[in-house]
Amino acid sequence: MINYKLIFRVLGLLLAVEAFFMLVTAGVSLIYGEPDFMSHIKAAGITGGTGILFGILGRKSGKKIGKREGYIIVSLVWIVFSFFGLLPFYIGDYIPSFTDSFFETMSGFTTTGSSILNDIEALPHGILFWRSIIQWLGGMGIIVLSLAVLPFLGVGGMQLFAAEVPGPTPDKLHPKITSTAKRLWGIYLALTIAETALLTFGGMDIFDSVCHAFTTMATGGYSTKQASVAYWESPYIQYIITLFMFLAGTNFTLTYFAIKLKPKKVIQNEEFRFYLGFVILFTLIIGAGLMYKHGLGLEHAFRDALFQVVSIITTTGYATADYLTWFPLLSILIFILMFFGGSAGSTGGGIKIVRIVMLIKNSSYELKRLIHPNAIIPARYNSRVVAPEIVTNVLAFFVFYVISIIVSIVVLSALGIDFETSVGAVVTCIGNIGPGIGEVGPAANFAYIPDFGKWFLSFLMLLGRLELFTIIVMFSAAFWRK
Repeated sequence: MINYKLIFRVLGLLLAVEAFFMLVTAGVSLIYGEPDFMSHIKAAGITGGTGILFGILGRKSGKKIGKREGYIIVSLVWIVFSFFGLLPFYIGDYIPSFTDSFFETMSGFTTTGSSILNDIEALPHGILFWRSIIQWLGGMGIIVLSLAVLPFLGVGGMQLFAAEVPGPTPDKLHPKITSTAKRLWGIYLALTIAETALLTFGGMDIFDSVCHAFTTMATGGYSTKQASVAYWESPYIQYIITLFMFLAGTNFTLTYFAIKLKPKKVIQNEEFRFYLGFVILFTLIIGAGLMYKHGLGLEHAFRDALFQVVSIITTTGYATADYLTWFPLLSILIFILMFFGGSAGSTGGGIKIVRIVMLIKNSSYELKRLIHPNAIIPARYNSRVVAPEIVTNVLAFFVFYVISIIVSIVVLSALGIDFETSVGAVVTCIGNIGPGIGEVGPAANFAYIPDFGKWFLSFLMLLGRLELFTIIVMFSAAFWRK
């Protein structure tokens, strides 16, 4: 039987965490003396009060979290956080539409970065900071944060960790899941501080540096400027952000090994080699195209190509150029990258490089099996035999991913949205990327999408962020049976 009291208890504690960050944001508003201060205070009061109520409902719940409770909590927390997280936007009338406020908030927490805002610079500092911090919280994961700071979740915490952390199999840095969570967040925080310092050194003011460090490490892509990173015509700033986008798209377990001075574990990792190889390959092809077809200089072409390639493959979604105005082949290459995603165990979305690698390898092995039908040819990854159930999981994920995209394109097209924009909106939302193609490209946004379309795309953001299975499994009758 599902322990609903435990679900209320965990949600209550997590809402208290969200209320705390609302108060932090209120402090930013107070520093700048802007009128959004009360919006954050009211939002924190409502959120904290609801958290207390949930805590009361969850008294004497016990601590053991089963698999079903884990899936329900992980799915609900993103929805609940988004409903309360929209309050600073909605209460202060900074985003008057409830639908738009929810879309912007869900896009933030899932680190998608798709926006409905047309004049970002007009927003007060507190609201801009809230947009950035919700991406930072969503990047490493709300549950992973809770495992790090709420010791009581240590019992049965693996059920939550496995349901939220992206990738076919979650990597543990320590036998205790709470220790793994603390180390992951420690690396995440250290890289955020490092990027903030380097951006400030490059001439970006401290507020913009903090906000961009938050949204870079989260691979979220929300910027404090309407023109995104293109606002700063500084090669230094663009290269620094590119570097940290790449690090954010790398498996944090490998980053941990690099910090521990174990570079061999990084170099020998097959996923990392493919990830780096894809970035280099696409950057060289697109850079050459920008030089040949658009007449850009060597450094400018390389920088524009590298920035856009890393931004899209890591699903960050920042932009320094409008790739839809490029030579068609180059735009198509960027679109193809939208299906890749970052590494497993990173803050990136998408299919993930490890699954791409396994799909390629399994296809190659299948050809060999056809030629040698009696031979036993197991799939290998990182020089180890991959368990058949993991290969099946990857294939099932890919099938569900493609079916979800096809069905979703049909739904958006039924709303009267043109085919190109429907494809772009669906692929970018389920991949948690941000900009798409058509009318939702890097120079536009999602403001004109009908309300039902925004709710539907918000669902796709959640579906992509939780790697499909966490959501899909709850639609099965077997999940709810005793």
